[in-house]
Amino acid sequence: MKTDKRVSICNDQYFDRVYQEQVDSLYRFIYYKCGSKSQAEDIVQEAFLKLWENCAKVAVEKVSGFLFTTSKNIFINKINRQKVEMRFESQIMQKAEKENPEYIFQQKEFEKQLHQAISQLPEHQRIVFLMNRIDQLKYREIAEKLEISQKAVEKRMHNALLTLRKLHKKI
Repeated sequence: MKTDKRVSICNDQYFDRVYQEQVDSLYRFIYYKCGSKSQAEDIVQEAFLKLWENCAKVAVEKVSGFLFTTSKNIFINKINRQKVEMRFESQIMQKAEKENPEYIFQQKEFEKQLHQAISQLPEHQRIVFLMNRIDQLKYREIAEKLEISQKAVEKRMHNALLTLRKLHKKI
């Protein structure tokens, strides 16, 4: 029967030695990635904690790789978590902006002005504009339905947009 002659990193003295040998380079590695001293310290501490929790599974010759890989993964997980939190906060802010009475008033006022401006377009421009922007038809499809050339549709749309911009500066 073979006996395992590996040194176990589960030994307190050996673990302390590994810590002393690895902590500075691991800290610099993570600090260069995140740019935050406190975050780098937290990640390094968490990586060593994971090493201690898995000390029986990690071979002595793989300790350094385990620490660097673990700390990199912890960093990536923190970044991904921050992205999710930022997206969530952004959605909350957008919702709050949209629920703001002033925003609602401005939105309704803009819609009223837009409808008024659209109603002032010549009929052939208004039809093309609404078919494109409301029905979301492509110029080719509009041309087929109105039995005109695609160039004519493009010209009408261009003129409609110019007219709308003149009538309302925010459009």
